[in-house]
Amino acid sequence: MGLFNNSDSDKEQKPPSNGAKRRGSIFSRKRIGNDPMINVAREKVTLAEKAEKEADKALLSARNAVKAARDHVKKLEKEASEEARRAKAKQDESKSMLKSVRGLGRHD
Repeated sequence: MGLFNNSDSDKEQKPPSNGAKRRGSIFSRKRIGNDPMINVAREKVTLAEKAEKEADKALLSARNAVKAARDHVKKLEKEASEEARRAKAKQDESKSMLKSVRGLGRHD
């Protein structure tokens, strides 16, 4: 008799009659479904998985927001550049007109 053996386990155990060997861990053979510590651990794992999924969604959302912001800034820069080009053309035109109007009004 071993240290952890009791009188019921002294009997020789026979494999199942169909010739199959027992498989699986000790937890699959002896399920501890009502253990509060196991239940708390399962709940923590479930909560961690849920938090990870939410974090993945938040990361994707943040990446999309950054892309949208960059696109908006590029568009704004392009519009500002175009507006500056038009302002420069307007300034050049007004300088040209100013030269032509300098000669006006000499007969006053």
